[in-house]
Amino acid sequence: MDFKSLFQNTNWDETKASIYAKTAVDVERALNASKRNLEDFKALISPAAAPYLEQMAQMSHELTKKRFGKTIQLYAPMYLSNECNNICTYCGFSFDNKILRKTLTDEEILQEVAFLKSKGFNHVLLVTGEANRTVHVPYFKHTMDLIRSQFANISIEVQPLETNEYQELHEAGVYSVLVYQETYHQEVYKAYHPKGKKSNFEYRLDTPDRCGTAEIHKIGLGVLLGLEDWRTDSFYCALHLDYLQKAYWKSKYSISFPRMRPAEGIIEPNVIVGDKELVQLICAYRLLNEDVELSISTRESEHFRNNVIPLGVTTMSAESKTNPGGYVVEPESLEQFEISDERSVEEIAALIRKNGYEAVWKDWDRSFISSPFGGGQRGRTDDLIVERDNHV
Repeated sequence: MDFKSLFQNTNWDETKASIYAKTAVDVERALNASKRNLEDFKALISPAAAPYLEQMAQMSHELTKKRFGKTIQLYAPMYLSNECNNICTYCGFSFDNKILRKTLTDEEILQEVAFLKSKGFNHVLLVTGEANRTVHVPYFKHTMDLIRSQFANISIEVQPLETNEYQELHEAGVYSVLVYQETYHQEVYKAYHPKGKKSNFEYRLDTPDRCGTAEIHKIGLGVLLGLEDWRTDSFYCALHLDYLQKAYWKSKYSISFPRMRPAEGIIEPNVIVGDKELVQLICAYRLLNEDVELSISTRESEHFRNNVIPLGVTTMSAESKTNPGGYVVEPESLEQFEISDERSVEEIAALIRKNGYEAVWKDWDRSFISSPFGGGQRGRTDDLIVERDNHV
């Protein structure tokens, strides 16, 4: 059974009602469980779990420390293009925003890369809009040829592709693919995506299956918090994660938590997700799954990012730009959204050290890399993590 078939056997309203019906007894049962399931996750994201947030945070901290050590992986997004053929009501790149578009040339890509390397990054996320005639697989492969030697890990967040195209990019050196469903509420999905290939809900829903079939090393999931009820959307995302881990067990997985941010011409959030609610969600994911990587971007405020480090997060971006050429080439080009935390890489690395953590400058693998900012920060290998966990 693929995920689409599993998804079609569920009902949004019934799922939502089930989450909101959870009680303190359900929450305590989930907290005391030796191995948690998706029903426990419902309890942990329910309103009934709010009084247990401190206990959830402490447990999340201990589980994360056990699995990942006191480390935070740093990465940078590099936007290659803001051209897009979709109309998405929440995105600055939406086709109906009649603003100058830009796709980076070889020379411009290398200028952006030189800046990121000067900051110490060894993990980069390549991002584009969805414009198949401009930013397509040949463009991605050519970009990989240009920059592959410069980074230890290269991830992509681009339009959904076919299985054979993911296989080509995998062979070209792509390590991770991020693809967000945005919302799992199928009935209203079309309203947020009225035009373009992205309006095909089921094609997007199938994308992680295609990534798994192509044996992509890591698959990133998430929903855009603010479109629909965050608890229900997040349950469906957890259901998707659970399915993928069983179906494509060789791949690793990450969850991101993007909250809607201001951007050119976008709608206001339909639902406001507060800081405490976002912390609850992060902790609930960690209590459900010790192995999944949890990522927080510069969408979030300095205050939130200062305090979320010990609570289950494993990955953070720093000094991000959300426009093509934003670091060096063309800082004023159209942004996808406004970032909130504008601090420098050096400041974020210092913040991580201040919290007693180490900044990891690449993804988890078998190599060691020291940070350019001192402190002896080194990456941990999967093998060492497993060895450490066996002796805790």
